[in-house]
Amino acid sequence: MSELSFEQMLEESFKRLRTGEAVTGQVIGVKEDEIILSIAGSKSEGIITRSEFTNEPGVDLRTKVQVGDELEAKVLKVNDGEGMAALSYKRLAADKGLKRLKEAFENKEVLKEKVTQVMEKGLVVEVEGTRVFIPASMVSDTYDKDLSKYAGQEIEFVVTEFNPSGRRSRIIGDRKQLIVAKKAEMQKALFEKIHVGDKVEGTVKNVTDFGAFIDLGGADGLLHISEMSWGRIENPKKVFKVGDKVTALIKDINGEKIALSMKFPETNPWADAAEKYAVGNVVTGKVARMTDFGAFVELEPGVDALLHVSQISREHVAKPADVLSIGQEITAKIVDFNEADRKISLSMKALEADNAQEQTED
Repeated sequence: MSELSFEQMLEESFKRLRTGEAVTGQVIGVKEDEIILSIAGSKSEGIITRSEFTNEPGVDLRTKVQVGDELEAKVLKVNDGEGMAALSYKRLAADKGLKRLKEAFENKEVLKEKVTQVMEKGLVVEVEGTRVFIPASMVSDTYDKDLSKYAGQEIEFVVTEFNPSGRRSRIIGDRKQLIVAKKAEMQKALFEKIHVGDKVEGTVKNVTDFGAFIDLGGADGLLHISEMSWGRIENPKKVFKVGDKVTALIKDINGEKIALSMKFPETNPWADAAEKYAVGNVVTGKVARMTDFGAFVELEPGVDALLHVSQISREHVAKPADVLSIGQEITAKIVDFNEADRKISLSMKALEADNAQEQTED
């Protein structure tokens, strides 16, 4: 038998390798820009250049792998001309990623991966080395002006478009539909358990001039300015801020609309008003607002009384603002109490008269 030539021996050593197949090898050498593998099941060795290991520019491969590590790679050429097989680590990873994404797309599977890049028009995640783009409009069910908060976060998504080949290759992910579906489930669960009169806990989601929207975990409830307290609230933004935890009563449920109230029955100031503000009692309060015909005096939060201009003094007063000021504390006598209409009338003049009579009797 004649001896084999070097070329024939070289071909013999490569006969088990096929272009495009996946092979496993052990790292026997690492340089800054290349990795040498001893390919399992073959007498040959293979080389992975930096550009075939990663898309990361300028990376030092010595920081990524060590001698003795085991790697899988894809055969690009069985002979690179120097007696070695040309291999690619990243292309095999991409093949695996595409296979994984195709399965997820066909099965409508929910994937969870870390955001690797934030772009002006959306987010990029990687599935086993394969990039998936999530457009800004599909990141959330509400408009997100600043997507930077998602950098490095793990997010869930589904693959809604899988077209990995051709000039218009696109693999698109969608996070929004998962959020919408989850909220729908939460909303259904919430409406099944809540009733008018229930106490619920929530988080302030938004504050406006007319009220606050409270996230109840599945739906938002409106806490109108008139329902924030038994007392008068001038500006909701001075009372609540986004993120505050609140406890409120469900006042009404109308379809998907929930009206809330913080006027708890046990704190109703009118519950014992008949006794506290009986006709003849002397009370102290602060001037809350004034009109030409009188001043409204706050006796306690939720209980206002009218001090008519004719009842301010025994002397003639043209208008309340001539002798009173907002925030001024005054003492007066209850001259009328109407619980049904929640109206109380005061008189400083009557109190002056009582004082004058007492002095006369003395």
